[in-house]
Amino acid sequence: MKILQELLVGLTVKEVVGSTDKPIAALCLDSRQAMAHTCFIALTGTQVDGHQYISVAVEAGSTAIVVTVLPTVLQEAVTYIVVEDSKQALGKMAANFYDHPSKQLKVIAVTGTNGKTTIVHLLHGMARQMNHKAGMFSSIHNKILDQIYPASHTTPDALQLQAALQRMVQAGCGYCFMEASSHALVQERLAGMHCTAAIFSNITHEHLDYHLDFAAYIKAKKKLFDRLPAPALALVNQQDRNSAIMLQNCKAQKFTFSVGNAADFSAKVITHTLQGLEMEIAQQRIWFRLIGLFNASNILAAYAMAQLLGWDSQQSLLALSAIPPILGRMNCITSGPHKLSQQITVPENEKKKQHRKQPQVIIDYAHTPDALAKVMTTLRSLLPANGRLLTVMGCGGNRDQQKRALIGKLLVDHSDLAIFTSDNPREEDLQEIIYAMQQGVPIAARTKLLIVMDRTIAIQTACLLAQPNDIVLVVGKGHQHYEEIKGTKHYFCEPEIIQQFFRDQNSA
Repeated sequence: MKILQELLVGLTVKEVVGSTDKPIAALCLDSRQAMAHTCFIALTGTQVDGHQYISVAVEAGSTAIVVTVLPTVLQEAVTYIVVEDSKQALGKMAANFYDHPSKQLKVIAVTGTNGKTTIVHLLHGMARQMNHKAGMFSSIHNKILDQIYPASHTTPDALQLQAALQRMVQAGCGYCFMEASSHALVQERLAGMHCTAAIFSNITHEHLDYHLDFAAYIKAKKKLFDRLPAPALALVNQQDRNSAIMLQNCKAQKFTFSVGNAADFSAKVITHTLQGLEMEIAQQRIWFRLIGLFNASNILAAYAMAQLLGWDSQQSLLALSAIPPILGRMNCITSGPHKLSQQITVPENEKKKQHRKQPQVIIDYAHTPDALAKVMTTLRSLLPANGRLLTVMGCGGNRDQQKRALIGKLLVDHSDLAIFTSDNPREEDLQEIIYAMQQGVPIAARTKLLIVMDRTIAIQTACLLAQPNDIVLVVGKGHQHYEEIKGTKHYFCEPEIIQQFFRDQNSA
């Protein structure tokens, strides 16, 4: 239990109606979770206004309500707190309720369009290998030490976030590595958070359905750096021209990283293959298991932050080199049934059939024009002289429509064959999504385009058409194991589909 007055510390309160000297057992955002002695925070979202459910929360037992506008009917036993911004109030109240766990941790937040997930996983992986107790928030999953918890959002809401941070403190964690999405920053999910450091990876076209224009998107990312205190650390990718904007008026200590150019932390790529990257960092040549030239920047960002945190350079590099590819990020499925599943036993009389080499298949989460271009450019550079790149991709429904034609053009420009297909159409008509993608493809280039509405058949088609020296790129879903259609998530696992296809082909 907390006293309501304690939860209001640090808030900008416009008006209080009622007593603040009352016990509060819990905070809630959903009136269905309200009960006796709860404080209900009425948030105004893009689709739902929490003010409409104040009476429901009160009937369920809420004794305090946080609002931006007082309801017309007030209950005598209920305290109403009027604030300017209920989202920011929620973050600060949640931090107060859970005793400011971020002050007891070193919280490193990573923002940017691409690379957030990889950098966070690299930092957490390094920390655990070096025996640092650490937690993590990512779009794939969350972790406390090595225990995995499901992630519903890239960055949890403020209440879930502060509760999880408290659990990290209770587990003895000293570090928390987290993705800070632009949505989370605009929605004040990090309000009340004390960040030790922030990393900026890059910024490109994305989420304009939400932010409406690129300037607003940049401003959202910049929020993270604007709020860093003077002792904190700000690490930015010098190769992105918007990194200078992130550092404008930033009070933190400023540092840069860059692959191939001079910076506070620099590196260069020696070789890159479908097996990994060889890089020179801190005058040492190290092999890393991540695929793709763009991952060189993510590796360097993680190494640079490790040094700023005071970790040993040699141990950091060795730990980084041992980390496998991140789930759904440039995952390579190699040919041959014996490599696809260790559970498969191949009879002696069937081994002669294994001479047929299958193409390599890459699964990646890239769903922005910039990320897609980097993935495809990398793979084209790794193709044999007679190899082709076959790409399977769709665009998500109820998301940024402006990028669909851009993605359609990129797919055809960089592929020898592009297959447009489904990818979480949600409430939209799939044919309309694919039609929008086609608008970016010149008529003359449509000979390189196939449209296969069913994503399973699209993947199978690409694998069937591919020759041994080709690469099949299945892009857009990455770690997601579902296909969302008309409000329902259907189980959909791309590695399983590909592995089953190869098994069927080798047994034919």
